[in-house]
Amino acid sequence: APVKLEEAKPSVVKMDALSSRTSTPAPVKLEEAKPSVVKMDALSDDEDGDGTGAQGDIQPVGHDYVEEVRNDDGKVIRFHCKLCECSFNDPNAKDMHLKGRRHRLQYKKKVNPDLPVEIKPSNRARKLLEVKLRKQKQKSVLKRQQEDEQHWHLEMSRRYEEDMYWRRMEDEQLYWVEMRHRMAPPPLMGRPSIPVPPLLPVRRPDSPDDRHIMAKHSAIYPVEEELQAVQRIVSHSERALKLVSDSLLEKEACAADDDNNDVTDKLSESQARVLKGVMRVGILAKGLLLRGDRNVQLILLAAKKPTTSLLRTVAEQLPKQLVTFSEDQYEVQVHPEEANIVIFSSKEPKMQVTITLTSPVMREDPVPNMEKASEKDPPDVLSRTKCLEYLASLRHAKWFQARANGLQTCVIIIRVLRDLCQRVPTWGKMPDWAMELLVEKAISSASGPLSPGEALRRVLECIATGILLPDGPGLLDPCEKGQTDALGSMSKQAREDVTASAQHALRLLAFRQIHKVLGMGSLPVSKAGARNRKRRRDGSDAGEGEADGKKDKKDDSHIP
Repeated sequence: APVKLEEAKPSVVKMDALSSRTSTPAPVKLEEAKPSVVKMDALSDDEDGDGTGAQGDIQPVGHDYVEEVRNDDGKVIRFHCKLCECSFNDPNAKDMHLKGRRHRLQYKKKVNPDLPVEIKPSNRARKLLEVKLRKQKQKSVLKRQQEDEQHWHLEMSRRYEEDMYWRRMEDEQLYWVEMRHRMAPPPLMGRPSIPVPPLLPVRRPDSPDDRHIMAKHSAIYPVEEELQAVQRIVSHSERALKLVSDSLLEKEACAADDDNNDVTDKLSESQARVLKGVMRVGILAKGLLLRGDRNVQLILLAAKKPTTSLLRTVAEQLPKQLVTFSEDQYEVQVHPEEANIVIFSSKEPKMQVTITLTSPVMREDPVPNMEKASEKDPPDVLSRTKCLEYLASLRHAKWFQARANGLQTCVIIIRVLRDLCQRVPTWGKMPDWAMELLVEKAISSASGPLSPGEALRRVLECIATGILLPDGPGLLDPCEKGQTDALGSMSKQAREDVTASAQHALRLLAFRQIHKVLGMGSLPVSKAGARNRKRRRDGSDAGEGEADGKKDKKDDSHIP
């Protein structure tokens, strides 16, 4: 008698598909059936298809192509699928087969081509995807490490500059002390001793002006928390702008595909990008940050003339892109009249990044026929004056990095003068770019390297001689094609006030009152300076190196 379904074991034992060759099945005993011979077509279907957990939402297809095979008594003994050419004797296996991917693929191939079937990636495609994800993760980690290394490089370069300065001062001081002990007094009679060649420059090491300037520089330099906050918000803004540029590129590519597929194949990715790149400008690019500065500037370059619609599109996508990779909360504001976007951070210390939109196309010479030129321009193009100002700031940053960063003590003096411009309203009327040009010209024109005190004195001397006055030599802008005065925005009264203030500051430096110019307290006299004095005075820093002690005493009697 044939095997009955209710007598089978729970593991669903069924006959092999090869048994369909014989017309009459032979009697088979359950205990004689070997597990290695008995196999399930449903399991083979499931290997090619989805898991049992994923088949719950899939509707079975192709019921008509599964036939029932009956015995002589008319009892159903197995099922046969004509599409897949496979057999099975379990109703549950039949349902699983109708939902399986193998059967659905055959149904799509032979019956209904529109049937949606999930494509299962091959092992090779899966491995390629894993390799791609691993490379992306490694690139992100490497980029993060490079940003950290760049930040620490800037910090260590600043510390190295200060350490080298103080080490040079200490070496010069020790050298002078040692040579003073070695040098014997000249003999009163007999042959003169061998002449001693000049050892070092006449400048006395570690002057009070140098110590005051370096102490002021350390006080106005940003703390570590401010540097970390600036680095964090700038890196997040640059990364978000890159994602916005990628999304705009995808939209442009989709629109071009709808119009003409051949044109998009010829265009490269760089030519199709709407946003070309982002650059750091201002005090961020020049390294002139002071303690308390909360606003830094980035420039976003566009391929065509920037418009208000493009500015609003970038401002709308920035918050969405910032959320994808950052947990910090940022607020984005757009200002079309200023052609910029401002990003505010919520963490303390609160920083803000001003992203200005411009394009090199705005600097091109206008067409002689202004009517045709106006027709070509978009109706909502941004202010040309603002865009040209932002392009000028980009040129200023490149010039500063090439010329001023390599000069010794140049950046230190500019930071000190920036603090002076913030404290004194008279100096605040002087443009930052003009001050940077003046400091670079004054220090680079010296015959040799200058100490901080000498560099500040030289800059004040240049201003005091009348270089800012209308009838003076002026200050040409090296970043413009024509002859442009960098002091054009200053009024005549403002130029005279800055010149008079510089002359007064020189008088204070001559009377050893540089602390009043820097806006700080007077530092105590160093021990090396006290040893160099011929007479020691109490409560006064004046009187170093006077020739005659009696004359000093006589002069002191006239001081009120």
